[in-house]
Amino acid sequence: MFDNTTKPEALVSKTSKISTRNVQVYYGETHAIKDVNVEIEDKTVTAFIGPSGCGKSTFLRCINRMNDTIESCRVKGDIRIDGEDIYDPKVDPVQLRAKVGMVFQKPNPFPKSIYDNVAYGPRIHGLSRNKAELDGIVERALRRAAIWNEVKDRLQAPGTGLSGGQQQRLCIARAVATEPEVLLMDEPCSALDPIATAQVEELIDELRQQYSVVIVTHSMQQAARVSQRTAFFHLGHLVEFGDTDRIFTSPEDPRTESYITGRIG
Repeated sequence: MFDNTTKPEALVSKTSKISTRNVQVYYGETHAIKDVNVEIEDKTVTAFIGPSGCGKSTFLRCINRMNDTIESCRVKGDIRIDGEDIYDPKVDPVQLRAKVGMVFQKPNPFPKSIYDNVAYGPRIHGLSRNKAELDGIVERALRRAAIWNEVKDRLQAPGTGLSGGQQQRLCIARAVATEPEVLLMDEPCSALDPIATAQVEELIDELRQQYSVVIVTHSMQQAARVSQRTAFFHLGHLVEFGDTDRIFTSPEDPRTESYITGRIG
């Protein structure tokens, strides 16, 4: 459990991929995120849970500087990936977002072919020298997203013509095509049916072999199924963070217990 008296040095972990210190986020005068200190490990699924409006998606968007696109938003504190300050003025947000992929709540394929959806990132980042290399990147990404066998014979068909679950897996393929190191997912299953949700959850478990995956979910059952570490947010505070099993079976903070048992939320 973290509180405002926790010393940041005590939170340092040698296996951390993402490290944050005293992160504050403001929307105008509204203080949305308050003093968040967290260490997110590599090759691990970390779930952010908490009631609607508690700050979990806002904090997620800090990790790839998506909040930069919101004029009234200010981010303070220290956020590092592999020890590098991602808010350093020398860091190009576009390059950062190639390293930190993101999948959104609703599947949002571009109005392009399946192939071009996946090839878009590698093209703008110059990751291939020729068509054969680009073909290889597209196939690898679609295989990683467990959708290759379903689309390999119709790569020139529009991505928007796929089912909801297929569209979301296409968006995951698009996110991993730039060879990111971190994959952020903001409620990736909330618009999907139970079968598509199960497919995406299975995929998340496979993706953690290669990436640090951070998922925001409103479903505690989903957090329990897919994550190894869980962070509970409430009213802008990170109330508790630890191994998923412990958070769900023996939480230390009464607010966590109240949320998990359904008394708040």
